[in-house]
Amino acid sequence: MNITLSIIYLITTIAFVIGLKMLGHPETAKKGNLISGVGMGLAIVATIFLHDFEVPSINYMLIGAALLIGTILGYLIAMKVAMTKMPELVSLFNGFGGGSALLIGLVEFGNNSEDATQTSTIIAAIIIGSITFTGSLIAWAKLNGSMKDIRLPKYNLINNLVILALIAFGAYIVMYDSTNFLLIYLLLAASLIYGVLFVIPIGGADMPVVISLLNSLTGIAAAITGVLYGNMVMMVGGILVGSAGLILTFIMCKAMNRSLSNVIFGAFGGADAAIAAVGKTGGSIKKTTASDSAILLNYASKVIIVPGYGLAVAQAQHVIHELEELLTKKGVDVSYAIHPVAGRMPGHMNVLLAESNVSYDKLIEMDNINPQFPNTDVVLVVGANDVVNPAAHNDPSSPIYGMPILDVENAKQIIVNKRSMNAGYAGIENELFFNQKTSMLFGDAKSALTELVNELKNM
Repeated sequence: MNITLSIIYLITTIAFVIGLKMLGHPETAKKGNLISGVGMGLAIVATIFLHDFEVPSINYMLIGAALLIGTILGYLIAMKVAMTKMPELVSLFNGFGGGSALLIGLVEFGNNSEDATQTSTIIAAIIIGSITFTGSLIAWAKLNGSMKDIRLPKYNLINNLVILALIAFGAYIVMYDSTNFLLIYLLLAASLIYGVLFVIPIGGADMPVVISLLNSLTGIAAAITGVLYGNMVMMVGGILVGSAGLILTFIMCKAMNRSLSNVIFGAFGGADAAIAAVGKTGGSIKKTTASDSAILLNYASKVIIVPGYGLAVAQAQHVIHELEELLTKKGVDVSYAIHPVAGRMPGHMNVLLAESNVSYDKLIEMDNINPQFPNTDVVLVVGANDVVNPAAHNDPSSPIYGMPILDVENAKQIIVNKRSMNAGYAGIENELFFNQKTSMLFGDAKSALTELVNELKNM
């Protein structure tokens, strides 16, 4: 590798590290993403034009066409995607990363048949890339609502046997038949099938964890292909993505008070859990109107807003920011309670509220906001469900028992905005809705909040 390319790769690596560090805070995340993107662009250009080997001119045309098409499609998709569809987009793009790794493995298979280490690397890239590709597509379908949870009989046993068979099959190819393309295609097909089997039984409430885990696997696949080509940037980038994704996965699991194995093998939030939990709460609910809710908020000293997926569905982030500003002008202390797994992907609520220019210092994480609820006059829950369900504390038989939640029930008054009494993503009934302090404000979040804002303006 020439010295200029090495220096550029070093600069790119530094950009990745700095960008990843800046992604850890909402205020610097946009700049961090830009720095990482510039670093990646620099690495791509340098790799194309500063390599040490001969490349036919037709290849440059193909590379240029691929870059152009990919850039245009990526830009159009990212610009047009609704905030509610952002988790699906992340899952889809993540799957493409895995697909790239498996294609690289297929292209390189047979080129290094006498080198067991290289062949092992290729096999690993194909297996991990295939699992990530189909697994991410299934996660996308679930998030999109076009696929339900499917639990095959003895699915844990089936999945464990399949993954062990994949490892054994891959080892056989490396040791005994590293040039047989029929075997590699069979391995590819089996890996693609396992990716489907891996994600299908996992319940909808665990999708944030699954997305994070699959993202980690994509990083590992990228690092493996980096080892294959001896490319420092691919290795470093893959390691950063893989390690960050794995750390985030464990953070998500901790936020749900569950182990990673329980997420993968427990099928939390699936049909069985939902059926078992339905109808346990009972009791009656108390309905309210925008006018009555406005009176409560107008005379409150402290208000906490709990955003959830319903807020994103209604595209009501700008209206809720207007409500927050209106209350602040009236002298009300307003903040937002952010649960780590609220929404459909890690950080979903932070991204949603940042889009409407909510001040970052008003976004308070669960551990810091929970002690404030007893001194809060009114909590306004908009579209959140499972992350405020007291069953996590009170019902040992509940699938979410032990999961850390926002302690909304400790507030003096609670207003919950929902379209209906339907269960949340975990498929279980919410005890909070039947609390004597809770008033249900039914309706689409955008419409209900707009009416609420108008009522407050007239006071």
